[in-house]
Amino acid sequence: MNASWLAQLVMLSLFLISVMSWVIIVQKWIIISDAEKEVFGFEKRFWSGMDLSQLYREGTGKQGGVSVIGMENLFRSGFKEFTRLRQQPGIDSDAVMEGSQRAMRVALAREEKVLERHLPILSTVASVSVYLGLFGTVWGIMNTFVSLANQSQASLAVVAPGIADALLATEMGLFAAIPAAIAYNRYAAKVDSVIHSYQTFMDEFSSILHRQAHSKKAAQ
Repeated sequence: MNASWLAQLVMLSLFLISVMSWVIIVQKWIIISDAEKEVFGFEKRFWSGMDLSQLYREGTGKQGGVSVIGMENLFRSGFKEFTRLRQQPGIDSDAVMEGSQRAMRVALAREEKVLERHLPILSTVASVSVYLGLFGTVWGIMNTFVSLANQSQASLAVVAPGIADALLATEMGLFAAIPAAIAYNRYAAKVDSVIHSYQTFMDEFSSILHRQAHSKKAAQ
């Protein structure tokens, strides 16, 4: 409380930044954990041998309560477009596949947006907080030495309180930056892993749809 108004402003800013980053950390943990569980659960159902139409109807039944996210959303987007285009008379199999893949790419872009939302904020907090705390420390130490020049006799007892107050800003900067940096690195790796699972599923599902589309063409 004895620090200068600018140092107090810096420390207040760091406190608010830290609170904001912790809110984001908790939110992203919930979102990414749900995405990882959804990948595991849906892959298990998809490769269980269940009919694709039945799997699609199960997802439709969840619309009123539980929202469809992640890999199941990719499946529903691709299968819905595949079924719609396939029912149109005279349409080419390649056009059916192109439309289905385009629908899945759009769904993938939306899922990526949800997973990556607010991650850049954590990166910014991790890189900026340390420098903001260092600025508050330098400003506090500078004021300490300026006030020391007006003292007739300098001693450690006179200098120490001001320097200690100034170093508190650096400590608060580290307190805000370290958790944000750890969370950003961990979450970025998890998001990349989930997105890679989505892309792998899209390739595998496209192969299944490709066989179905061309088997119908061959039968005709």
